[in-house]
Amino acid sequence: MIKPIMTNEIFLARPSEPATTADAQTAQDLLDTLAAHAHECVGMAANMIGVPKRIIVFDDEGTHRIMYNPEIVSSAGAYDAEEGCLSLIGRRPSTRYRTIKVCYEDADFHERTKTYTGWTAQIIQHEIDHTNGIVI
Repeated sequence: MIKPIMTNEIFLARPSEPATTADAQTAQDLLDTLAAHAHECVGMAANMIGVPKRIIVFDDEGTHRIMYNPEIVSSAGAYDAEEGCLSLIGRRPSTRYRTIKVCYEDADFHERTKTYTGWTAQIIQHEIDHTNGIVI
């Protein structure tokens, strides 16, 4: 189900709780909401639809992916970026990394570790910031 976008910065600044298998509907709602905003958005975190859980969805080179409880375990190649966000007005500066290694649970709650680079890595970093209560 497509959900409204949360814009309350106080809510968005709160770190999210770990996701469980009971949160599968939230992940589906995120996918539906991302698809509805595909013309202006490439990733979302659950708190962006008002659910404070550690769930992100993102465009992985044309395929929408789900990550439950993602954590960046290593990063390399820092650079300065300027990002916009569906939940916030305007663009903001941020530091991102060209390569990141992420531990997460996939759509079936199997533990995975994967390395991402470039644009996809930037999207994931932005969404993980959301789950950590970092307002970009």
